[in-house]
Parts: sequence; C-alpha cells; structure tokens
Amino acid sequence: MATERPSGLRVFSLNCWGIRFFSQLCTQRYEMIGELLGREQHDIALLQEVWSERDFLFLKRKLSSSHPHTHYFKSGVIGSGLAVFSRHTIQDALLYQYSLNGYPYMLRHGDWFGGKAVGLVIVDVSGLKAHIYVTHLHAEYSRAQDEYLPHRIVQSWELLQFVRHTSRGADLVVLGGDLNMHPQDLGNRLLRSLTGLRDCYSETDTFDGCEDGHTLIADNQFTKKQDLIPFEKGIRIDYILMKGSQRVNMKCESLSTTKGSVADKPFPYSDHEALTADLTLLRSEDSRQRGSDTLAASEQMDVVTEARALVKEGLCQTEALRDKAMCLMFGALLILLLPLAVAFLPCSCSCSFSTMGLLGAVCMALLLSGALLYLLFTTHIKVLKETEDQMTLTSRDLQTKLTGCQLSGSSSSDGSPEIQPLGPFKREE
Repeated sequence: MATERPSGLRVFSLNCWGIRFFSQLCTQRYEMIGELLGREQHDIALLQEVWSERDFLFLKRKLSSSHPHTHYFKSGVIGSGLAVFSRHTIQDALLYQYSLNGYPYMLRHGDWFGGKAVGLVIVDVSGLKAHIYVTHLHAEYSRAQDEYLPHRIVQSWELLQFVRHTSRGADLVVLGGDLNMHPQDLGNRLLRSLTGLRDCYSETDTFDGCEDGHTLIADNQFTKKQDLIPFEKGIRIDYILMKGSQRVNMKCESLSTTKGSVADKPFPYSDHEALTADLTLLRSEDSRQRGSDTLAASEQMDVVTEARALVKEGLCQTEALRDKAMCLMFGALLILLLPLAVAFLPCSCSCSFSTMGLLGAVCMALLLSGALLYLLFTTHIKVLKETEDQMTLTSRDLQTKLTGCQLSGSSSSDGSPEIQPLGPFKREE
C-alpha cells in the first residue's frame, strides 16, 4: 500500500540578528519570534544568526508544543548561528563549515568569528525523506569594492557541492537562509544552475510582501541605510529554494514576507524580513519533475567559467597579501637585529636598555603578526586553488556532456548509426 503523502509543507526562514549585547532589543524580539512561530504553525522554521545558545534554548522551550523537534548547529568561535525547528521528526543532521569566511583582523565585520556554515537535517515528512538545508553566507559590505567576493563564491561552490552530494535519494529538497547575494549575482546563479534548486519568489503563484521581494528594506528601523547603497528601497538577499524528485513534484503556492513593522508591536522582528513559503507536494511516480533539471550544459559552462575567473582573481589578490605578510616578517626580523648591531657601536651607551627592550618587543610583535598572517593567507591560497581545481573538473565534465550532445544530435540528423556504449566486461574463467 502506497504511503499517503502530505499535500503541503510550510517553511519559514529568518535572519534573527541575535548578537547579544550588540543587537537592539534582542530579548524582546526573540519573544516576538517565538510567538510568531507558535501562532503560524510552520512545518519547518529555519533561523540564522541565533548566535547565543541561550536564545536557542529559550525558543526550544517556548516552541516545545508546536515544534518538538529541533537542532542547533555549533561551529566557529561564537557558533554558526543556525537553528532548525520542526513539527516533523528529525532523523539525522550534518554540518559543513565553509573553508573561507573573511579575516580575523577585520574585527568591525566579525564574520570570521562566526562559523558560517550550511546545516542539513533529514526530516521524515509523512513517509517522505526531506533534506532541509539552512545556511548563512559572508556579508557584502561594499557593492563597489567587495573584498569578500572570492570568499562568497567559494562558499557558494561548497554549498552547491554539499547539496549535490548529500541530496541524492531525497524525495524533496528545501534550502533557506541568508545568502547575502542578489538574485542575479554570480554565486546565486552558480548555486541554482548546478543544483537545480528553484527560487520560490520566481516560482510562486501568489506573493504578499515587500516590493520585489526585498528582505532588507529602508522602512525597517533596524536597517542601516548605508547598507542599502545604491539600492534605496531595499535588496533581496534571503531565500527559500526548493527541488522535488522523481517521486514528488514541488510547487510554491504562495510566498510572503514581513513588511518591517509588526502590528501592535513597537519594532520589527529583525533587521531582515522573514519569509514564509507554502509548498504543495504532488505525486510524481512515473515522471521527472518539470523544470527541476539543471540548466543546459552550455549555460552551466558559462557560469562555472565566470566563477573560475573570479576565483583566480581572488587567488592573485591573496598571493599578494601573503607576499606583504612575508615582507612584514623579514622587516621585523631585520629591525630585531638592530639592537645587536647598536651594542657594538661606540655610541651604544647613549641608548638605554629600556629603549632597546621596547624596540625588541615591537619587533617581536610584528614578527609574530607577520608569521600568523602568512599562515592565514597560505591556507586561503590552498582553499582557492582547490576550488579552482574542482571547477576545472566540473568544466571538463560539462564539456564532455556538451560534446556528447552535439555528436548525438549530428548523428541522428545525418542518419548515421549512433555509437553504443561498451557493455560490462566479463571476467575470463
């Protein structure tokens, strides 16, 4: 007897902006978020920037009736900030922390200290295996001079590889989170083209929310207006993406966002707007899901080639930074030898031991800083080279598929017989 399948799945996603002691009205907003989730009865809630485990435990207690199944992903210095709340049983969980995530010396940005990652939970939705992903990518602090763009491209690549290799065998796939990318940004196109994930905003029959689906808007009192430059009204950087399988078709019936202010409340839920997608699940026993196949090989080739070029550019920039770190080390080492040289000079008596000690301490600090930066940039270079190598393999595979399609098309058009693949070899007795 076939398993009865649910007719729909309600998914919620929100960047909670939950940096304790830094984010405004954190405690009050978590209370509001808990009330919202308990009232709206979403099947799955995907939260980002829940940086404090204490806040996660507060929501877990508050939602124990409506969302009894939860998982909090831990990584990095202060955590990944990723949390999942589910009405359905969570069977398994897996976390992958991104290899590149900014720089530790960029304290005012702080992304490096948060272990940006992608989390996977496998959920049993009435007999269907649902792979639910939640993620948060590195922020974009300047549209014109985005020094973190190569890092975000590497994160996009690792995200799509993680989804591709872990979603095999899933009946349905949902990815939600703060991608920190506009819809047509390279990393976003790369993710969608190579995984077949579809944007709920583009696919939905009904939309109720901010203009153009914006999730960071000027009308939100917590939003820093300089973060929107040059987009005055807002930007769309938070997403819910979906994909079905041969067994299940997925359709987005409706998508909605919060609109800044909250009724009967003096402030919004967060500096980001929340997303709610109502997904319809349809039987698809004998046919592939329409529209779920990846883009044509030629289009995939173009986006991978574009990504490779950007990774190469990031590699050159990082190699230049490593060279500067090496110069800092050698410079500090040379200055460190200066007190020894001064000691043999006739005027050495005029230099006090305290002055020499201070100079030596400064040089040691510079030497140590240079060494640490050299190691950091060397690690980044290895990650960028590995990503480029993986992209090269993918490009070759796509080129082979593209050539095969062209040969198949030409042979069928001229009537010549098609070359049949070799059968399995038999072992000689």
